[in-house]
Amino acid sequence: MDADVVVVGAGPVGLMLACELRLGGARVIVLESLVAPTTESRASTLHARTLEFFDQRGLLDQLGSPPVQSSGHFGGIPLDFSGLPTRFPGQYKVLQAQVEEVLARRATALGADIRREHEVCGLEAGADTVRVRARTPAGLVGVVARYVVGCDGEDSTVRVLSGIDFPGAAGTHELLRADITGIEIADRRFERLPEGLAIASRLPNGATRVMVSVFGRPVVSRMGAPEFDEICSVWQQVTGDDIAHGTPIWRNAFDDTSRLAGRLRSGRILLAGDAAHVQMPSGGQAINLGLQDAANLGWKLAAVATGAAPEDLLETYHEERHEIARRVLGNIRAQGLLLLGGPEVDATRTVLRELIAYPEVNDRLAAMIAGIDVRYAIGGGEASGTGADRQHSPVGAAVPHVELAVTSTTAAAGAPGTDPASTAALLRSGQGVLLDLADCAGRHEWLSGRLAPYARRVDLVAATLPAADGGGVFAGWETVLVRPDGYVAWVGDRYSDPGPAVDFWFGSASGGGVSGSVPGVVPVRVGSL
Repeated sequence: MDADVVVVGAGPVGLMLACELRLGGARVIVLESLVAPTTESRASTLHARTLEFFDQRGLLDQLGSPPVQSSGHFGGIPLDFSGLPTRFPGQYKVLQAQVEEVLARRATALGADIRREHEVCGLEAGADTVRVRARTPAGLVGVVARYVVGCDGEDSTVRVLSGIDFPGAAGTHELLRADITGIEIADRRFERLPEGLAIASRLPNGATRVMVSVFGRPVVSRMGAPEFDEICSVWQQVTGDDIAHGTPIWRNAFDDTSRLAGRLRSGRILLAGDAAHVQMPSGGQAINLGLQDAANLGWKLAAVATGAAPEDLLETYHEERHEIARRVLGNIRAQGLLLLGGPEVDATRTVLRELIAYPEVNDRLAAMIAGIDVRYAIGGGEASGTGADRQHSPVGAAVPHVELAVTSTTAAAGAPGTDPASTAALLRSGQGVLLDLADCAGRHEWLSGRLAPYARRVDLVAATLPAADGGGVFAGWETVLVRPDGYVAWVGDRYSDPGPAVDFWFGSASGGGVSGSVPGVVPVRVGSL
């Protein structure tokens, strides 16, 4: 066996997945057909939930200080992101090439084996392993692993070879796109002109990105990128401006194709990112959707591939991310109609613009695009306790950024006696975290016994909340289980047993897990007998 997991594709999603797998202890080989990292940047925007996850992995500093836009759009209609309940209320302009560079450096440092000039051409799935065949300059090679994940884009070889169906709708509207140097033109924010749609903006690298579409023009069957002359001609047709004196550094065409894999998993083969879903890149949602796929899958697959958790855990990847992808593709299809439809959509745009003027509507749409409205239908133990209204339980939502006063911890971050540790810092190791907020030594000692078999996968942290916080989202909850991807898996009071939830998400360990014979007796609520 060459690896626990083979990841096909060294784009942002594949590299993020490699990082997460290594944090979980899995041996990883990444196969990439390109000789070197591409300098092209199809995507240029990171959203709030992605920035929160980068913070939870200690990667924010490596992104530098990217430009931030407090505004976004829905189908070209402006949205205000500044009031979102997150530390990152805006759209962060980070080129895809920079994201890949940061993640490649991180994956390599963690021990991932990235092999370039490996073009996958065959898969043979067996009962316990998958053999991957790839063409290389030295000839055909084979790699054997327990699992294979296709992160190889919308034309995914892994998806095709696995036979996973890819239903959806072919595109009916096409946009031409180019990054150009040597031109000075006005920014255009989704301008619907009589002939079509025009967009122009300056990128962090100094180039100007233009995108243009002619209303009613059919999608062109292409063998490669459009010629610069064609882009210039269409741009002039729609805007009246001449950009032919510029120098193109990248060109491509895309359309509003919308497809979602019928399954994100077929036995030992899984899909993530554009290999799993293809959508028009509206507002940068595509790259962010894919990165969140990797965050959700990585820790689960690492646990299963190393034998630390049962295979059933992988089903939660499909259950959670397939639904999220369906929702995102739905909002992108709606935006595509608003952006690229002809005069027939003008009345709908007018009504929506009036609705977005209401803060509640603006914030709902902005949160959806930013990815912070995600709430997984999480099982594995119900919230319990009498200190909070269960309707306001944080289970399934991303853990908020809270500065904690840590009194005891098994985590590397936030050792007792240091400055307060944030919830983000406690997730840096890529492990789960059980927060003990009860401020009760007996309870903490009992929890230590319950979690003993999980010492390498779940950190136990005793902490108190800031007095000024008033408890916030944790008000009334005294025990909180946070998954490695930063989502709350379970909450309870000081009398609650987290054992079933820990067992569900982290599997049996040390010959039985928390459901087996471990120290401690479940505390009994006074008056409950």
